[in-house]
Amino acid sequence: MSTNTIFIQIAAYRDPQLVPTIRDCLAQAEHPENLVFCIAWQHANTDSLEELADHPQIKVIDIDYRKSKGACWARNQIQQRYADETYTLQLDSHHRFAKHWDTTCIQMMDQLRSMGHAKPLLTGYISSFDPDNDPAARINVPWKMNFDRFIPEGAVFFLPASIDEHSTLSAPVAARFYSAHFCFTLGQFCKEVPHDPNYYFHGEEISIAARAFTWGYDLFHPHTVIAWHEYTRKGRTKHWDDHNGSMKEQTDDKKDWGQRNAECHKRNRCLFSMDGAKYESIEWGPYGFGPIRTLRDYEKYAGINFKKRAVQQFTLDKKYPPNPWWDYKTDEEWENSFVQVFKHCVDLQLDKFPHNDYWFWCVSFEDVDGKVVHRKDADENECRRLLAEARNPNGDHYIKLWREFPCDKKPHHVVVWPHSRKNGWGEKMTFNL
Repeated sequence: MSTNTIFIQIAAYRDPQLVPTIRDCLAQAEHPENLVFCIAWQHANTDSLEELADHPQIKVIDIDYRKSKGACWARNQIQQRYADETYTLQLDSHHRFAKHWDTTCIQMMDQLRSMGHAKPLLTGYISSFDPDNDPAARINVPWKMNFDRFIPEGAVFFLPASIDEHSTLSAPVAARFYSAHFCFTLGQFCKEVPHDPNYYFHGEEISIAARAFTWGYDLFHPHTVIAWHEYTRKGRTKHWDDHNGSMKEQTDDKKDWGQRNAECHKRNRCLFSMDGAKYESIEWGPYGFGPIRTLRDYEKYAGINFKKRAVQQFTLDKKYPPNPWWDYKTDEEWENSFVQVFKHCVDLQLDKFPHNDYWFWCVSFEDVDGKVVHRKDADENECRRLLAEARNPNGDHYIKLWREFPCDKKPHHVVVWPHSRKNGWGEKMTFNL
């Protein structure tokens, strides 16, 4: 066996881009003979793998889409087929690849190991492409991942951003976070940090980032473009589209996606001991933290405090890790360095806003007793902009109302109350958080 074999993990759910992704992955590799694919193919009878179904380098886990339990479960199924390949590459099923991407990744790994990083991990929200306008629409600037927010359920969300100084870089840049749609690292990662099949979707990436770090992996974003990812999801049925309660009689445990998602959020809060939950309350087996570093080590490195749902300004300023934890003389001083930022998107049904002359909407975040924690109303210009975006025929007809503010404690609910110049107050809407 070659010393540079690559175990490629692809969890595909009814995705028409799966076959083009595999074709391009093989075509652009410098050593395609070293690639071993394992596909969790969650499909309907009408879906096809075409000529790739019998390819000697492709292992297919054939899964009736009605029996699927979600992305993390599918990724765990794949990792059980790992056969001691040198490296592993985890992808989604909608990618395109740069020429000789395999050699580029291995060279980056060798470079990082020569710099003292025993277990480098290359990851990121990689640059985008559009299959309807390819290759013209490819973004040829490498991306990194920045902190976005803690969502009310406790998971951390991220945002992609360009590595603007990439042309001056000669090595990958340090990363805080992990992307499930692009990860290249040592093959043993499949055994040391397997995906938790009890997770559904949200929480997957922050849990893997922290667990990988505690297993001694050092996270990096590639400084050159290695591949492209499709973010639009056009023409793809998602797991939650199908598993919405209508197929309970056809599934193994009769759970719809909402139940799985709620259980996943609860498990994620236990992992990070958030909101009074305890890590010790669950027997984690291979899905807990590793023996090399602690969760506190990761928090110091990344500038994240899970129990507080808080972040350091160094992280908010989008500076590369590690955060300067050594600047703080005591643990108490370090604890006090965090800022609690609440960022939330209120999804509003468009039909609740039938008029065209709104001059403001009251937007009030309140505690459980109705005391205002933060209030920032939408003025007339914001009302017009949000309504125009929601009425776009290509949109989902929901108003996306974002608010972000520092706070000591998560609000209990948000009140949105629109006012029309001609018709006065509309429906007063309250959403628990």
